[in-house]
Amino acid sequence: MSVATASTAPGAAAVAEVPRGERGATRVADRVVAKIAAAAAREALRAAAEGARTGAHATVTVRRRDGRLPFGEAHVHVTVELGHPTPIGARCGAVRRQVTARVRELAGMDVSEVAVEVERLHSPLERDRERLR
Repeated sequence: MSVATASTAPGAAAVAEVPRGERGATRVADRVVAKIAAAAAREALRAAAEGARTGAHATVTVRRRDGRLPFGEAHVHVTVELGHPTPIGARCGAVRRQVTARVRELAGMDVSEVAVEVERLHSPLERDRERLR
């Protein structure tokens, strides 16, 4: 019984002749980009306010265009929960920057828009009530 090696296997020459860019394609699923964006939003919020609640959810629309990064272009919508009082604009800016950087780094996608929606503000009184329960 003999074992075929890569050089003697049938069809090995055909694989070597296919140019590198034509061998296949990789697509990053929208739900994967959404998970990356949500995790990046939580990272940004945790870094800004240690010990604070950092709820973040993301919905993503992915648009693919020729001439952009190989994996396309993403429009991201992130929903966050913040503590109150907090500088809302600064927190949203930090989320935008972190989401853009992480999606580009991990998914290889260009991020043309990050919309941040503040879904809820948590007051200190609300946190005290939850501890008493």
